[in-house]
Amino acid sequence: MDDAQSPVKAEPAVAPASIESRVTEFLRLGVLALFAYWSLTLVAPFAIIAIWAGILAVALYPVFRALTALFGGRPRLAAAAITILALAVIAGPLAAIALSFAEAVQAVLGKLAAGTLSVPAPPDAVRDWPLIGHRLHDAWAQASGNLEATLQRLAPSLLQTGGTVLGKIAGIGVDLIGFIVSVIIAGFLFRPGPRLGEGLKLFARRVAGERGAGFVDLAAATIRNVARGVIGVALLQALLAGLAFSLFGIPAASVLAFAVLIFCIMQIGPTPVLLPVAIWAWTAMETRAALGLTLVLVLIGLIDNVLKPVLVARGLKTPMLVILAGVIGGTLSYGLIGLFLGPIVLGVFYDLVVAWMRSTPGQEDGTRPV
Repeated sequence: MDDAQSPVKAEPAVAPASIESRVTEFLRLGVLALFAYWSLTLVAPFAIIAIWAGILAVALYPVFRALTALFGGRPRLAAAAITILALAVIAGPLAAIALSFAEAVQAVLGKLAAGTLSVPAPPDAVRDWPLIGHRLHDAWAQASGNLEATLQRLAPSLLQTGGTVLGKIAGIGVDLIGFIVSVIIAGFLFRPGPRLGEGLKLFARRVAGERGAGFVDLAAATIRNVARGVIGVALLQALLAGLAFSLFGIPAASVLAFAVLIFCIMQIGPTPVLLPVAIWAWTAMETRAALGLTLVLVLIGLIDNVLKPVLVARGLKTPMLVILAGVIGGTLSYGLIGLFLGPIVLGVFYDLVVAWMRSTPGQEDGTRPV
């Protein structure tokens, strides 16, 4: 038989039912995506507070479990105790620092308006500073000799900078309210914590299999280690430094303590603040008081070297560059909460990426290979 006369094989027709099922599935996904978008829009203003509350709950859950056993199996009492303690230790000092900083700015603005603000003459050693020494000395000398003329020359820049500073001060108050609310919400997350954790693991398994559950455990471990070894130690050093500054009568004690907090979270350490304070103490205070303050500041500076190896688990050390980027990016993006939220979130993301890159296809637990 000739090949031209052979019957041509027809393509199977697509069943109408198959087309209808695809359209129905597409409509379902579209409706689901629409509701997901609306839901995210509704919860977006509270997302940062909710995320920080969840991080606090994860970081403090071991303390909650220990207090529950200490209080004879009373989880509500343990949750209330942790919430009150967190508000007293974290929110209270931060509020005091913010109020002190606002008062200091208002005092400077008041003196500036009354014409009583004066600038001391610059030391001659400033001229020897590399690159900027001569310019800085000349500008400083001009400001000390004729402050009014200097302010008039810098008026446009000062107005713009002043508006930015005042906006940041107002934002600190809003951030403090959000911080307090997140601490309170975290207190309600302790009791259902295990159930919420299992639900998160179930969701991670649906997305990435058993490896997803391992990633959840790794994220929780990283949160606890960064919160204790970075945030916790920084808060302790800032609180002790602020207490020492107040007891020895150091000017702007709250502002200096906040600077200690920022440097410690950035993993630079408190030395950039403590060293100038100690030098100033030896020039402006009595010898006995200066010696006592110096010894206290040295002990505060050594806390980081003593506590961090104890609080941070082996194998979960986040690089300093990641912490620094988290601090700067979090603060610029989310203000005061971002100062604490940024390094934790970026540290978790870093550890998850490293674990994923080092895992093999046959390794489904999501942990790092030994």
